[in-house]
Amino acid sequence: MKKIFLVFGVFVSTFFFAQKSENFYEISYNSICCGPPSTAPVMNYVETFQSKNKRKAIEIFRQSGLGREGEFKLFIGIDALSKSQRSKFLKGLETAVNSQNNAKNQNSDGIVNFSSQPVKKENLKQINNLTIYKKEKVK
Repeated sequence: MKKIFLVFGVFVSTFFFAQKSENFYEISYNSICCGPPSTAPVMNYVETFQSKNKRKAIEIFRQSGLGREGEFKLFIGIDALSKSQRSKFLKGLETAVNSQNNAKNQNSDGIVNFSSQPVKKENLKQINNLTIYKKEKVK
């Protein structure tokens, strides 16, 4: 009987302590001719922000299969951040996306779009091909 309560307690605590973001910000990775751009600048910013602010991992989902050349979207949930951290994070994220777009080769590199309007979790549940994002290994 004790084992049942222990297993039940562990199971319930995983749901209780899991991140539960309700608002997600969308970043689209689009291609022009040679595949979508790298996620490295954005993910480096996210990791730097987390380490500077001593935060848990930020919840990120990836929607793939949006085009022939591997276009995809990232959805970043930041409800766990305070209001001041959230505004700093969004400004920094927008700066990282803009600097990536400014540094790209105009003829061959794809475009990264950042939407400052949050997407609700209910809308994410209706999206196909949505998975938890895992950092890609750079070749």
